[in-house]
Amino acid sequence: MKTLDTHALTLFCAVARCLNFRQAAEQLHMTQPPLSRAIKALEDRLGTRLFERDTQGVALTEAGRTLLPQALHILQLLEQAEQSLQRDTAPVRLRLGLTSSVEAGLFRPLLAALSPSLQATQLELTAAPSPRLIASVRKGQLDAALIALPSATFELAVLPLAGDPMMLAMPAGHVLARKRKVALADIVHEPVYWFERSRQPAFFDHCQQVFERHGFAPAFIREPLDHHVLLSEVAAGKGMALLPDSFRALRLDGLVYRQLVQGDELATKLGLAWSTDNDHPALPLLRQLAPQHL
Repeated sequence: MKTLDTHALTLFCAVARCLNFRQAAEQLHMTQPPLSRAIKALEDRLGTRLFERDTQGVALTEAGRTLLPQALHILQLLEQAEQSLQRDTAPVRLRLGLTSSVEAGLFRPLLAALSPSLQATQLELTAAPSPRLIASVRKGQLDAALIALPSATFELAVLPLAGDPMMLAMPAGHVLARKRKVALADIVHEPVYWFERSRQPAFFDHCQQVFERHGFAPAFIREPLDHHVLLSEVAAGKGMALLPDSFRALRLDGLVYRQLVQGDELATKLGLAWSTDNDHPALPLLRQLAPQHL
């Protein structure tokens, strides 16, 4: 019984699709003579011609037309088997997003509790603004995300978690640094760094409502994307910044943090978001640990 190897079938299918040996050789990244020899060897093994060759071009014989769908099916089955084996042998990953709206250290207790409990599952972290994390969860690029609320979460499931009150970062030499607690009314005439709406639309609108309730409309300065740059500019006396309390962990000469009277109203609340279609085995553990450590 004569057997066929998949390489020969791959070469045959390439020529059958192109009906041109030169073009098929280019697609296969090989020269034409060895391709012609391989097809001739396949025909000799089968005992029949697969292609008619003349000055007009190349055409499939009746035997070639019979073989083509079977060869394509065999190659498709082989590719499916290889993909299945790759999935079975690939390490299991839990792809978790972390919002950049709060200082990363806030997540350390959860990550410290989560990592040893995952056993063979690899924890893969992605830090980004909440809208981008939500989009990644919806597309299946992340299994879950810790996001800032309020956010437009669409059809995702969301588990509300603790909040991170807003506080004030200011130059250490400013007269208001003498106070332990500062109100929005105290800084209404100060330059204040604030983020652009496109970075977190729902939270921006929420804060805007709070500002309007308190008549707070200072000269806002566009906030740098990098919080270390932002705090350096505050320390240099260029303005003040309203930030989640977790950013107190970032220390800098010339910079002080003060409690904000309206801090709870402007709090960045956290939530764990995931798709209900995602049956990742580690998601129940994540939903259990997140409220305990955040």
